[in-house]
Amino acid sequence: MKFYYCKMWQQTWNTPYRKDDVEGGARPLYPAMLENPQLRWGFIRKVYSILSLQLLITIAVGAVVVTVHPIAHFFVSTGAGLALYILLIIAPFITLSPLYYYHQKHPVNFLLLGLFTVTLAFAVGLTCAFTSGKVILESVILTAAVVLSLTIYTFWAARRGHDFNFLGPFLFGALMVLMLFAFIQLLFPLGRLSVMIYGCLASILFCAYIIYDTDSLIKRYTYDEYIWAAVGLYLDVINLFLSILTIFRAAE
Repeated sequence: MKFYYCKMWQQTWNTPYRKDDVEGGARPLYPAMLENPQLRWGFIRKVYSILSLQLLITIAVGAVVVTVHPIAHFFVSTGAGLALYILLIIAPFITLSPLYYYHQKHPVNFLLLGLFTVTLAFAVGLTCAFTSGKVILESVILTAAVVLSLTIYTFWAARRGHDFNFLGPFLFGALMVLMLFAFIQLLFPLGRLSVMIYGCLASILFCAYIIYDTDSLIKRYTYDEYIWAAVGLYLDVINLFLSILTIFRAAE
């Protein structure tokens, strides 16, 4: 598949862009688009297919952890369970390093992606295990609505020539501040109000990340980076869900 995309990419640059490509149904995603729109649309469909599979796995694993109560109680009531819980939280971050290195090597990239998704889904399930079903449902619905709206908006804005690449440095700086704030919150809990403020700031940040990563999906990712593009969007969606969940839990 990697060599197929490379050949198609080479063919794209050797073939002039024609008006009948647009009339055939493959419309340019943004003004002054030099590549063949059909290849970019195929890449986008592949990324969203992988992302959809990741979210389905997350929902399935999370539902098992939430509904089967002995699983959650084992992790919080025993020393071995607590150690395993900490390992599950760290495991996705450990997996990211080899996943970034092998994200263009099939089938290792899919194996690492599956491991990353399952471990993170288990951690999300444990987070939701001691939350009411009403709060979880409200968070899921709101997250789905926000992600869909921001995705449609980004495609619409890209078609009209807007570019969001400038957000990169600001988002990185805001993410560092948010992580520092979370670390301080762990050491010196400031109460329910500070938790709600943290959740609101995190929600705004990851909404911006969804726009930024979707814009990169449209314009900047190469065809061999479908795994890493899916990972970026998946992390945005999961973090947005957890941020909204934090707000509802603090309000409840």
